[in-house]
Amino acid sequence: MKNERLLLLILAIVQFSHIVDFMIVMPLGKQLMEIFQISPQQFTLIVSSYSFAAFAAGLIGAFFIDKYDRKHALLFTYIGFTLGTIACAFAPNFEMLLLFRSISGLFGGSLATIVLAIIGDVIPYNRRSTAMGIIMTAFSVASVVGVPIGISLAAKFGWEMPFLAVGGLSVLVTLVIFFWMPSIRIHLDNDTPTVNPLKNIISIFKNRNQSLALLFTITLMLGHFTIIPFIAPYMQFNIGFSDIEVSYIYFFGGLSTVIALPLFGRLGDKFGNFPILLIASIGAIFSIFAITNLAPVGIWVAVLVTTSYFVVASGRNVPATTMVTAVVKAENRGSFMSVRTSAQQLALGSSSLLAGVIVGKDANGALINYEIVGYIAIGMSILAVVLARYLKVVKE
Repeated sequence: MKNERLLLLILAIVQFSHIVDFMIVMPLGKQLMEIFQISPQQFTLIVSSYSFAAFAAGLIGAFFIDKYDRKHALLFTYIGFTLGTIACAFAPNFEMLLLFRSISGLFGGSLATIVLAIIGDVIPYNRRSTAMGIIMTAFSVASVVGVPIGISLAAKFGWEMPFLAVGGLSVLVTLVIFFWMPSIRIHLDNDTPTVNPLKNIISIFKNRNQSLALLFTITLMLGHFTIIPFIAPYMQFNIGFSDIEVSYIYFFGGLSTVIALPLFGRLGDKFGNFPILLIASIGAIFSIFAITNLAPVGIWVAVLVTTSYFVVASGRNVPATTMVTAVVKAENRGSFMSVRTSAQQLALGSSSLLAGVIVGKDANGALINYEIVGYIAIGMSILAVVLARYLKVVKE
């Protein structure tokens, strides 16, 4: 495809803004709990509301996403995401913030679906891991640049400012999509007969390979996200990080993955996606155990531990996502990826709520039972590798 690099850049920017919006809530956990006088369980509701709304959007989108030009679908969804993010800055209480985060998730969660569908349509499988590594580097840049800046803005101007900043950036990105992103109609211009969307969705669950890919997605997310909502609060309440020092976690973790994710993509294309997934998952298991059992240590030791987790946990998502895009043909990829996003978001929301149920506070205000959450994440990580072994690539 012509202008492939331009397309990848635009998609990476879309991912960057969406990921910053999703991630920025977690390091604001301590502030939000204090300002709105909410419990750890209520805080996880704020985090999970985004995911549960995205779950619903994915199911709805599966009926429509393959009927439209990918550019038009992306533009519509991104505008809704932008408005929802800006609204979060004006939430007067916990309930309204919960509502506005749900609106952001309703549109923002669908962005990943469209981005992955575009990558699957445009990039051949033998180069797809490399492209996926580039797109997923947006997570790293969000961690290095977006989240630390957001934390600094929140510390200096209030918790509302990060949402206004992301919203402002998203307005600019909307213009970039409108004027510079090419039309993508590969899935519309082929000669494959149109399939009823409902039958298409039913066929996903009848197809063993695609059902297995959905189950793999759910277990991988449970093995990844269960510990994430409380990483920053744990480092603050238990290890002694200040509000500003929390940004070190995201800066150094993200900086490392800027280098690591494209490398994981190239390694996946060269040696196969499953072997790289296996190696990264083994590293993730050790990192999960280290984070969730961390005793009071120096800040830089804690940052080293969290950085190791960023690298291996994010790295395994590159081959994992590439494998999932290859279980379905182009004409049905949008619908499948929409259902897949719903499954992923359901797992994200559930893992956050699960962590909120397990994690509590002791009499001194420190978080307790975080290690139990870690053991659950380790078990899910092992199960995800077992499931991945049986995924099969569909020839296009």
